[in-house]
Amino acid sequence: MKPGLLKSRRSSAGDEEEGSGGSGGLPTATRKEWCWSLGILLKFVAALLILMAGVLIGLAASASLSCYYVEGSGKQGEARRGDGGGGEGGSRCRDDGCGAALSFQRFVQPHPPWGHSMKDEELFWRASMAPRVEEYPYQRVPKVAFLFLTRGPLPFAPLWERFFHGHEGLYSVYVHALPEYRLNVSSSSPFHGRQIPSGDVSWGSITLVDAEKRLLANALLDFSNERFVLASESCVPVFNFPTVYEYLVNSAQSYVESYNIDVPQCAGRYNPRMAPDVLEEQWRKGSEWFEMSRDLAADIVADRKYHAIFRKHCTPSCYPDEHYIPTYLHLRHGARNANRTVTWVDWSRGGPHPARFGKATVTPAFVQAIRNNGTRCAYNGKPTTVCYLFARKFAPSALGPLLNMSTTLLEF
Repeated sequence: MKPGLLKSRRSSAGDEEEGSGGSGGLPTATRKEWCWSLGILLKFVAALLILMAGVLIGLAASASLSCYYVEGSGKQGEARRGDGGGGEGGSRCRDDGCGAALSFQRFVQPHPPWGHSMKDEELFWRASMAPRVEEYPYQRVPKVAFLFLTRGPLPFAPLWERFFHGHEGLYSVYVHALPEYRLNVSSSSPFHGRQIPSGDVSWGSITLVDAEKRLLANALLDFSNERFVLASESCVPVFNFPTVYEYLVNSAQSYVESYNIDVPQCAGRYNPRMAPDVLEEQWRKGSEWFEMSRDLAADIVADRKYHAIFRKHCTPSCYPDEHYIPTYLHLRHGARNANRTVTWVDWSRGGPHPARFGKATVTPAFVQAIRNNGTRCAYNGKPTTVCYLFARKFAPSALGPLLNMSTTLLEF
């Protein structure tokens, strides 16, 4: 066969295929368009799948982080929880799901206080948050938070239990004890499960202020807590709950003792190194046992500037628990503080500690004298003789007499 003839036949066959599109196939141009469209469709589907996978992975990661921060997890978090319910928070997130943990109700009214694993700086940051919308988006009933600062047992818990009985929903209880102590009360007690994650405390040091801020911060997590009372294990109420509640919730001021007198135990403790942030004339002293409103409590918890100054310069023989809050409120909220305490105490005997009263001293006449001791004070701008709602220091032996008069004189 001649080469020229072969070339001619191949060329002729190619022309036929081009003209007819092959054996029943698509024209070449149409096939190219179809392949191009199919490629774009596959790319779009792949991109959509990748996008959906990314969204699902993001939601899963967000849920896991929410579980971690809201409920706490791991051994490190469990070690910081305040009492025997340490592991409850992590399992609750796994059992109930993070949706329950992130619910609005759980956010505004968290419980119990050991259900978080936050360190102090994390807790103070979280607790210092304040809503800027004045009206609450739910039916808010203001509560009084009772903050018990104790080394260990609460000998007057039975008296406080009678005081609180029948007024559920109007109060909250928080207990700061030494880290190794576990409060042992019945499950029906208002103190049950109310021990917060704590730290070591030594008398006369800044660690007492740290404990007070820790109590305030834990109580601030509950948005229903409106007033905050600091009490010790030797403190007792001298009026019934309705009287105390109405007095505090309706008050226009807070009750933090704040004064400055030229004696070694007051002005003599001022350290000139605190200037210019705290001047000598701004230095104040007062009883550690305060009562204050929510906004003042949040401001104290949020403070880092003055707390650092007191930590550095209010050292041995300065007693920051008697000076930090009185001085801070004088500097920042003087007009909103009544400059008096609502906790009665007897310093007439002198010495570093107030008088302590036991079984032989505590009689109805004694308690009545505390309630009406001739002191006159101002309440919402008007004079009153009801100046003290609580009293200290009482020895554990005083529990019996106080319980006996709880249904008569104390009326609870």
